[in-house]
Amino acid sequence: MTLFGRRWEIKRSITAVSISSYTLLVLASTAEVSFNNEIRPLLASKCYDCHGPDAESRKAKLRLDKREDAKHVLQKDGKVLARITSTDPDEIMPPPESHRTLEPDEVALLRQWIDEGAPYESHWAFDPPTRPQVPTFGGDEWTINPIDHFILHRLQEEKLAPSPEADRYTLVRRVYLDLIGLPPTPEQADVFVKNNDPRAYETLVDKLLKSEHYGERWARQWLDLARYSDTNGYEKDRPRSIWPYRDWVVKALNEDMPFDQFSIEQLAGDMLPNATIDQRIATGFHRNTMLNEEGGIDPLEYRYYAMVDRVATTGTIWMGLSTGCAQCHTHKYDPIEHTDYFQLMALLNNADEPDLEVPDDRILAQKQVIEQEIATLEAEAMAKIDEQAFAEWQEEQQAQAAPWTSVTPNKATSNLPRLAIEEDGTVFASGDFTKRDVYKLRYPLETAEETSQGITAIRLEVLPDKRLPAHGPGICYYEGRRGDFFLSELDVRVNGKKVAFSGGSKSFGKISIGSGSSEVANLYDGDGSTGWSTATREGEAHHLVLNLAEPIATPAEMEIEMLFERHFAAALGRFRIDVTRSEKKAVAFESDAPDPLTASTDEMKRYYVHTHESFADDQKKLKELRKRNPNMPTTLVMREREADNPRTTHRHHRGEYLSPRETVQPAVPAVFPQLPEDEAPNRLALARWLVSDRNPLVARVTVNRAWQALFGTGLVESSDDFGTQAPAPSHAKLLDWLACEFVDQGWSMKSLHRLLVTSATYKQTSAVSPELLAKDSQNRLLARGPQFRLNAEAIRDTALAASGLLSKKKGGPGVYPPQPASVTALAYGNTAWKASSGDERFRRSLYTFSKRTAPFAAYTVFDGPTGESCVARRSRSNTPLQALTLLNDAMYLEMAEALAQRAIAQADSERERINHIFRSCVTRLPTEEEAVSLTHYYQEQHDRFKNGELKAEELLTGDEPTAEGAAWTLLARVVLNLDETITNH
Repeated sequence: MTLFGRRWEIKRSITAVSISSYTLLVLASTAEVSFNNEIRPLLASKCYDCHGPDAESRKAKLRLDKREDAKHVLQKDGKVLARITSTDPDEIMPPPESHRTLEPDEVALLRQWIDEGAPYESHWAFDPPTRPQVPTFGGDEWTINPIDHFILHRLQEEKLAPSPEADRYTLVRRVYLDLIGLPPTPEQADVFVKNNDPRAYETLVDKLLKSEHYGERWARQWLDLARYSDTNGYEKDRPRSIWPYRDWVVKALNEDMPFDQFSIEQLAGDMLPNATIDQRIATGFHRNTMLNEEGGIDPLEYRYYAMVDRVATTGTIWMGLSTGCAQCHTHKYDPIEHTDYFQLMALLNNADEPDLEVPDDRILAQKQVIEQEIATLEAEAMAKIDEQAFAEWQEEQQAQAAPWTSVTPNKATSNLPRLAIEEDGTVFASGDFTKRDVYKLRYPLETAEETSQGITAIRLEVLPDKRLPAHGPGICYYEGRRGDFFLSELDVRVNGKKVAFSGGSKSFGKISIGSGSSEVANLYDGDGSTGWSTATREGEAHHLVLNLAEPIATPAEMEIEMLFERHFAAALGRFRIDVTRSEKKAVAFESDAPDPLTASTDEMKRYYVHTHESFADDQKKLKELRKRNPNMPTTLVMREREADNPRTTHRHHRGEYLSPRETVQPAVPAVFPQLPEDEAPNRLALARWLVSDRNPLVARVTVNRAWQALFGTGLVESSDDFGTQAPAPSHAKLLDWLACEFVDQGWSMKSLHRLLVTSATYKQTSAVSPELLAKDSQNRLLARGPQFRLNAEAIRDTALAASGLLSKKKGGPGVYPPQPASVTALAYGNTAWKASSGDERFRRSLYTFSKRTAPFAAYTVFDGPTGESCVARRSRSNTPLQALTLLNDAMYLEMAEALAQRAIAQADSERERINHIFRSCVTRLPTEEEAVSLTHYYQEQHDRFKNGELKAEELLTGDEPTAEGAAWTLLARVVLNLDETITNH
């Protein structure tokens, strides 16, 4: 029999032992008790809540997870046995109110363990894997590679035999779906089935591993882990541009980037020497966290929650541990201290989160064409200029212009953001921002040699910068306001005395809350709810001029204080201060206007044709050209902070954002070997550590996920948790052998997948006898091949491929397959879902636009993730709604119609058409019984359409609906809905 994962041999005699008020039958074992397989899971499930690692929940200061702390109570006559066998409800452990009562066989197991000296072992997952000896034995002709030796050895122990190899149609379909996520065409399947080469299967595997579809198939699994989505989440859930990260994942997998490098680039690609654009794009991995844009939230609080998500995700993917459990207290089951959690956070916490413009050759070529057209049109317009009219206009511009001089601050401080003074006198803000930021700047004002006139006006230049969201000039990261700012108040003091303004002007001003106007007076009215913004014209420079009531005599020291107050963070990102001593009233010109006092004639003429009313027709054409000029795509990335501006990380009591305590230093959990001493403890050091031999978990966790993807369940069933609460591996030695092999083969995912799918274990038929099903219903012993329902995206992709509609287009922004409008209508803002047209409508499911608050319905029905958190293993439900979706969803009806039309076009007889539809969906030919049944169904439906009982035009979308076409469409719909169509077996 099996008890706690351990085989027991029952002796002839059964000893009766009296415990409490009942008799326990103890099955005497000839083997010693295994602490890791039997005792640790028992203690973890029944005792660690009160006597585990967490000091705050520990009772009577008794700690059972460490032998040195428990040895005094683990004696044959010690307190543990006395308490677990007590009949006194006030004494018995676990206490009745815990609802964790020990069963008689569990008590017996603990007694035997204590009798054997209560030996402890370290948890297997925390010990580095070592390559075990591959079992060798007679009768192993079935085996193909070392995997099979481990599997067969276990089967023989259980007195079982492996199943025969699956038939070749089943096998070709299985390996196509597993390696590229698409079924073979009937022609592709026939080529393999008819190939008598002994290496035909291996050749096919190698071909599929080279397919460009390989990266698309395996990217879907990684994007589940990366919590990828095309929107921000939370209430507003606005779109974000991060699809270049998704395309980077596909490319990296297709190129078989070693998993260690694949990991390092995603966690810290920006920190690599001479980081490439691709390596920076890769850091979008941790920008996949949700972003809250609700009014009134504290942006720093939600940044903290994003960090919480990043720690948990990192722990799940590279350590297979529930590190998130230590956010609020020391982990109750695994050796991860509360402080460990925040030290791990500190390693990830020193990055800023900019946007990155992604070069695109296609868009660059379009821009060059349009910019040449603009230059040509400008030249043609300039050639038509009336020189007299231009000279008068230029003279007028020069009369209005004031000479400006930039001034450079000698000090720039703020409440939190970092203000850097750059060489050109501009100030650049970076780091963390709040809903109320205050900038304080100090400027030394020198005496001008050419005039005794004091400073008469101040100009604020707000400037674009590629380092800012949407190129600035603001730091706002909210979608719809990206790159915006809101300057509430501007206060100027000279030698400590407040300066008064007499008015001013602006080159552009979009909104001002409160007074309802956008006059510059709002900047010094003492009302923080009014102010200046340049929303809708982000990525441009703008000017604000403030005229002084009295000139400022120099030399002097000028102090400027800027207040940015809004219900979201909206400070300036880059700006400069200029001053003028002009006696005439200074005005703000359009920010793209050349300085009339210094610009060349050509510069002024170009501006003239863009602004003067006599060139209205040309300006209209230029405006249309500028509208057509595309922007480069952007993506979200990480950027490590400057060494002199590190972010401080605190331990938060009970994990609460509002309860920061002492500062913590960056480090990995103390249970593991630490970071190398010669490396700075930062994000890059963590990334390298995670894929080094100092982390005993990463290779095991990674190969286990690959096993789960191909066999339905991992060797460790809880692929997201390798801790003490996890079930023991079904084949522990095989897991370690695979982990070592994975590393030795250069962390190659393709080599790992090839090894798995070429094993005899993988190639077994999934057919199961009643006896085997009763003994091993979950196929944990691997005595048969895998069989499980396809994931949501593969179901749609299979239908697209079968129907001939699947588009071959790769990458780019997410697309919108058809779905009911009500899906997104229920989300915030009643977001429209405009179905894509043409090939975009039939793109592979990986490219479907993912909205967190309203995920694509046809995927959700089949347990697709929402992108809100890291998912290491999807649920696999079986509901009536799934059948209804496949039968009635307009998207699947469209595919059924296309499949039917292909069958009609490619075959003449009913039987040939049935074969075409059936094989397109399930690869094999239908049996005679299946073919007859489908023929009868087709004829029944055809008669119903022909006699008017059903109307073809209500089902079909084509121009000339017929009874024949409608009947074949219904038959195709049935076949697309077969269990065999949506199952990999």
